[in-house]
Amino acid sequence: MMKLFRNSEVIRSAYAFILISSIALLSALLYDKRMFIPVLCLCAVFCTAHIILEYVRYRKISDLSMKIDKILHGDENVSFESCSEGEIALLSSEVYKMTVCLREQKSKLLDDKVYLADLLADISHQIRTPLTSINLLVSMLAEPDLTFEKREQTVHKLYGLLSRIDWLITALLKLSKLDAGTVRFNKESVSVKDLLERSCMPVRVPIELHNQMLEIEADGELSCDVAWTCEAIGNIIKNCMEHTPDGGSITITGTQNPLFSEIRITDSGNDISDEDLPHIFERFYKGKDTDDKGGFGIGLALARMIITEQNGTLKAENSSEVGAVFTVRFYESTI
Repeated sequence: MMKLFRNSEVIRSAYAFILISSIALLSALLYDKRMFIPVLCLCAVFCTAHIILEYVRYRKISDLSMKIDKILHGDENVSFESCSEGEIALLSSEVYKMTVCLREQKSKLLDDKVYLADLLADISHQIRTPLTSINLLVSMLAEPDLTFEKREQTVHKLYGLLSRIDWLITALLKLSKLDAGTVRFNKESVSVKDLLERSCMPVRVPIELHNQMLEIEADGELSCDVAWTCEAIGNIIKNCMEHTPDGGSITITGTQNPLFSEIRITDSGNDISDEDLPHIFERFYKGKDTDDKGGFGIGLALARMIITEQNGTLKAENSSEVGAVFTVRFYESTI
């Protein structure tokens, strides 16, 4: 109770009651002395009721302050259900909402921290592998008795490893831009046939070197960001090429209907295992049968992000005959 009178607001209200009561008592003495006792009792009742109500309000505010202090010190088992009605209850409800929001943000920050740590570990592992090979090849080049043919082969391998690291860094930068939401997709109308031809340009030479057959059949037009969409579809085709044996085939078809434009990419390689299928679009995930030269496990993850950001979907499944089928759909409106 003594803490109550240390509150400046309570002291000011008490002074106001004393002043009003004094005026009321003085008026009773001046006009009718018989009213002095009733007025005194009435003032005492009002003053007592005011003090009791202030005390109850002060206890609620003090209890709310203690709960907030516990939250600030890391206590997550604080409940705000004791307040029932009134302004204190509204304040308590808002504090509770803020607490829930802060807890969710804390949990998200912890998840992001774990994700970032895992991502850095994955990047470090992916880069360390070719760097180790580069160090070995450089040490071989330092040998004085190395033949010209062997030196030429070693330099060619070095170029290949450096190209892989360059591709990884470029892909990671694109992923980081998509994660940060800084990419602005500029939609333009393009024929599906032209889009697929442009997507296949970077992999046509490797496909020919592997004696693989590439077939493209498409019609209709698509509204999308051509550069980013070519990047996505090109990564899917590259993945199919890497998992298709020499002499195999890759078939790409494009169709359109009033709801969506669909692109199906089918290869004649091995089926995707049931173990790998749910994780095939995860970053840095590589199938159990994939060797170190098969990629970094990032191309399909990048493709999915690009497609989904443009109101599309990307699905992978096994063909009814042999090989894998990737289905890309760009919807005309939000689904």
